[in-house]
Amino acid sequence: MSAKNNIQDHILNTARKDKVELTVYLLNGVPLKGRVTSFDNFTFILEQDGKEGKQQLVYKHAVSTIIPSKTIKLQPDDSKDNREQKETGGE
Repeated sequence: MSAKNNIQDHILNTARKDKVELTVYLLNGVPLKGRVTSFDNFTFILEQDGKEGKQQLVYKHAVSTIIPSKTIKLQPDDSKDNREQKETGGE
């Protein structure tokens, strides 16, 4: 899969930039809650809400499911303004 289509990185990066709270379920069923502050190919840092400095290094291979507190769009915004621009050929 090319970097252009990497869903995992897109979700983690969007969650990091927008400070979206995540619930991360590990393979053993343990839930972790927090916000992603950084990530790489194998791990990500989850910072607990309201506990600045309380960070957890989470190995991606130990993750079962990630549930964001709000929807993270996987495609560009298809709002009314964007649709109108596409229909009229505007920029």
